[in-house]
Amino acid sequence: MIVTLIIICEVGFWVLLGIGLALRYFAKMPRASTAVLLCEPLLEVVLLVVTAIDLKNGAEPDWKHGLAAVYIGFSVALGPQLIKWADARFAHRFADGPPPVRPPKYGKARMVHEWRTAARWVAASAIAIGLLQSAIWYVGSDGDIGSLQMWQQKMVFLIGINVVIALSYTLFPKKDPGGPAPAERPRSYSDR
Repeated sequence: MIVTLIIICEVGFWVLLGIGLALRYFAKMPRASTAVLLCEPLLEVVLLVVTAIDLKNGAEPDWKHGLAAVYIGFSVALGPQLIKWADARFAHRFADGPPPVRPPKYGKARMVHEWRTAARWVAASAIAIGLLQSAIWYVGSDGDIGSLQMWQQKMVFLIGINVVIALSYTLFPKKDPGGPAPAERPRSYSDR
C-alpha cells in the first residue's frame, strides 16, 4: 500500500504541476495556478500520515516505509526547484517567455551553482534522515528497525557524494577553453 501511495503522490505531483502551469499560461489565471501548486505539499502530508498510521497499526518497518521518508525529504527539498525549472521551460515554450537560464559552465559561477545544488540534496537527505529517525523512535526497540537504518546510511552516503562533487568544482574549477574575452582580460599593474 505504501509503494502504491508513493506512486500516486509522484503522479499527483506532475498532474498538479501540469494543471497549475496550464492555468497560469493558457487560462491566464495566476491565482488559481498558485492555489493548485500550493496543494502539492498536501500529497506529502497524506503520505506521512498514512505511513505513520501503518506503523502504528503494527506493520513491521521495512524498505517501503524508508522509501516513503526518503520521498518526502526529496519532495520537500527539491520540489520547489523542480517547479521553478518546469515553470521557466513552460513559459518559454508556450508563453513567449525568455529562454531558461542555463547553469554556468565555468569558474566561480559553476562552483557556486554546484554548492547550491549540493545544499538542496543535503537538505533532502537530512529531512529523510530526520523522518527515518522519528520512525525508529516511534517503532521503538521492539521492532525491526534495520531497514530504516539502512536508508539512513544511504542518505549519509548521498550527502558525501554531493559534497565531494561540489568540492571538486571548488578545488579543480573548470576553465573556459576559449579563455576570457578581451574585455574581461584581467588588468595588470602596467595597464594603469
